[in-house]
Amino acid sequence: MQGTELVAEERENISRELAAGRSFRAIGRLLKRDHTVISREVERNGGRSAYRVIPAQWQADENRARPKPRLLEKNTALHDAVNSGLGQKWSPKQISKRLREDFPDDDTMRVSHETIYESLYLQARGELRTQLKIALRQGRTRRVSRSRTTVARGKIREMINISERPVEAEDRAVPGFWEGDLIIGKGGRSQIATLVERTSRFTMLVRIPYDRTAQRVSALLAQKMETLPEFLRNSVTWDQGKEMADHASFTVKTGIDVYFCDPHSPWQRGTNENTNGLLRQYFPKGTDLSGYTQAELDAVADELNNRPRQTLNWKKPTEVLNTFLVEAG
Repeated sequence: MQGTELVAEERENISRELAAGRSFRAIGRLLKRDHTVISREVERNGGRSAYRVIPAQWQADENRARPKPRLLEKNTALHDAVNSGLGQKWSPKQISKRLREDFPDDDTMRVSHETIYESLYLQARGELRTQLKIALRQGRTRRVSRSRTTVARGKIREMINISERPVEAEDRAVPGFWEGDLIIGKGGRSQIATLVERTSRFTMLVRIPYDRTAQRVSALLAQKMETLPEFLRNSVTWDQGKEMADHASFTVKTGIDVYFCDPHSPWQRGTNENTNGLLRQYFPKGTDLSGYTQAELDAVADELNNRPRQTLNWKKPTEVLNTFLVEAG
């Protein structure tokens, strides 16, 4: 009878044998059931002293009833919190972990990321009537290589290699060490600069209109970095793209050193690479990026900076950065 549910006659035998003082193992042998089936049946229906056939059968019938209301249908507040996270393009895991941060004393505001995924998949098949909206990270249907095809280019003059970057940047104990890159738009004719702070994962986006000449990129990045307090302006790490060939002018304007990664080594800017992957939700490949205003880019950065991150123990980049700002006075 393995794999089948207990029936009313078996429950009668269980009740009778319990009254006679039989053990779960003895009852299991009598009914040809594993003793754990008997013990679970008894424990979920009041234990040895309170087990009764009719209430146990009613409970079994109720549990068997379909369809059952789902967690996100029963709890309106939880549903709305999940929906809010999805609306901000948070992943189900980010939502699940963040609920514990936002509602530390409310056990009703808990849901696993597996349950959120299940709800989304059911909704896609029309089986779950909620207002949840799926927020997929990538528009791909398959995984692709993380490595990039490197365009032939000349060597940038007076580059400082990443190996010379201060050790504080490696352990992420001190804020102010940034990683930068460009997101390229449709046909390679538009671009946005991305800057990500290594410790807090705080992201800034910079509109680069018209073209990506070294002088233009240097001037616009310098203008953005000059808005930061002094302690957040330690260094910027870039790949060997020619758009940073005017790095010396950038350093003169800002006082910020620029370090360059080794060729074919995207992991040396892993924080920025991961962030650029998230940004493809907003700027899919093949998108013309020239039409975005700086205000629109700032709004995207704000949304990204208010996502909880696993690498930050489910804190938000804005929360981590604000901690440093408060400490700095």
